[in-house]
Amino acid sequence: MSNVYDNILGLIGHTPMVKLNTVTKDIPATVYAKLESYNPGHSTKDRIALHIIENAEQKGLLKEDSVVVETTSGNTGFSIAMVCIIKGYKCILAVSDKTKPEKIAYLKALGATVYICPANVAADDPRSYYEVAKRIASETPNSVYINQYFNELNIDAHYKTTGPEIWEQTEGKVTHLFACTGTGGTLSGSGKFLKEKNPDIKIIGVDADGSILKSFHETGEIHKEDVHPYQIEGMGKNLIPAALLFDKVDEFVRVNDEMSAYRTREIALKEAIMGGYTTGAVTQALIQYAQSHELTKDDIIVLIFPDHGSRYITKVYSDKWMAEQGFVNNCVHNYDEVFKTEFIK
Repeated sequence: MSNVYDNILGLIGHTPMVKLNTVTKDIPATVYAKLESYNPGHSTKDRIALHIIENAEQKGLLKEDSVVVETTSGNTGFSIAMVCIIKGYKCILAVSDKTKPEKIAYLKALGATVYICPANVAADDPRSYYEVAKRIASETPNSVYINQYFNELNIDAHYKTTGPEIWEQTEGKVTHLFACTGTGGTLSGSGKFLKEKNPDIKIIGVDADGSILKSFHETGEIHKEDVHPYQIEGMGKNLIPAALLFDKVDEFVRVNDEMSAYRTREIALKEAIMGGYTTGAVTQALIQYAQSHELTKDDIIVLIFPDHGSRYITKVYSDKWMAEQGFVNNCVHNYDEVFKTEFIK
């Protein structure tokens, strides 16, 4: 039988790429989106969850009734919870209070125990979701801490899967790769593989306005003045993840909440792709990059779209939420009428 699997984990990886035709029409290059929402957990994090957990099994670290603990902004948690269900492990997750209620409900639906931690505290604050996850792991017998921000297997998962897929799908013709940076694993692993195939391929990281990654890449120093609250989940950081290989990155582009939000909605409206907030962020980064770099018709650009928009219905796809952020009145593209809802009375 074809296209039949023993369980849902067999669906992880081999995600499709789709050409963007409208949103990027002013860019002379050919632009493809790699749709990681086609993973069964609807995000690229399925790749690392399966790879890290199976590695722990091979090393004998996971046994019957083991507990898997992790820090997550949502997507990694979904993926870990999904893998744990199939493999029979318990799952405990620490998330930030920036995580929307529907994401937390999703995690609980998959059987995870969830700890909600304040987002706007230092990474080393005992209340941060990093420190809470570490504490829980240390206090929980028979547990394994995934530690995606500092786990080299995060990079290895994408080196073995995402990078080779992109190379094969473009027949080795890819010239630019754009990916958002949170833990850095997707960008680093894919970029490492592609650079080994062709060192001329440009690897572009996408950072959030409010994060330290771009300035650290440029100066080698942490600029705490860069840090301020922002809305995009799963992108940017106030610490330097060991899973981010800065030497594999040619350049970072920093994008803000507002333009990323509008770009996310534009992609849904014009390309019929319901992507997450980072989908808009990575596309906005390409548009900004194209304003200062010469791209040609021979360039083949791949954007990694990390997850699905269904997880952001009450956030970036919500008119109410957009208005609360002040985005409706301040959007330079003036898309207000496009997104207007009319009520018949």
